Amino acid sequence: MPLLMLDFEQLLKNNKLWAGDRVQQDPEYFKRLSLLQSPKFLWIGCSDSRVPANEITNTEPGEIFVHRNIANMVVHTDLNLLTVMAYAVDHLKVEHVLVVGHYGCGGVKAAMTNQDFGILNRWLNNIKDVYRFHRNELDAIKDEEAKTDRLVELNVKEQVMNLAKTEIIQTAWKKENRPHLHGWVYGLKDGLINPVFHMAPGTHIDPLYEYDIK
Repeated sequence: MPLLMLDFEQLLKNNKLWAGDRVQQDPEYFKRLSLLQSPKFLWIGCSDSRVPANEITNTEPGEIFVHRNIANMVVHTDLNLLTVMAYAVDHLKVEHVLVVGHYGCGGVKAAMTNQDFGILNRWLNNIKDVYRFHRNELDAIKDEEAKTDRLVELNVKEQVMNLAKTEIIQTAWKKENRPHLHGWVYGLKDGLINPVFHMAPGTHIDPLYEYDIK
């Protein structure tokens, strides 16, 4: 218990040091930050603590609106994700939506096994579906790390496609010609982002998924 308390207290100490340093560098920093939020980007990323949106893009608080979940999924029954999307697209008027995965993703690795993960199985099934869609390509890759990395890339692409299937995105595309949709993969080993997919506003998808937006 004392060790846990020490860890918790250290976070608070770090916060005070960080806030004090910010004010010392720029006395008006927090005042400005509290008055306005106008990000151009919505980031849908993995919950992995090694992939912090602001740090790896060298941006300031307020510049990226962030949603994170296991393996950066866009699931159409996820009310949490959909409300974040609606707020970012309809109210914040973001210009870009970024789905950002990372190589070596634990969620993707787990989905490639037959292990029973309890309640996580329901979530991981969405990644298993991506594997099934691309089984021939993935089964041809013999190196397990390379196979996992390729599934990470394909999963990001499928999640961008899932964004394009929503009425939220299709409405913004038709009425305001925004946002651009991007699929990125971050490298834990080198710190670099690999852009693997892009959809410009108005990109046509399978007509089965295109709504008659008035």
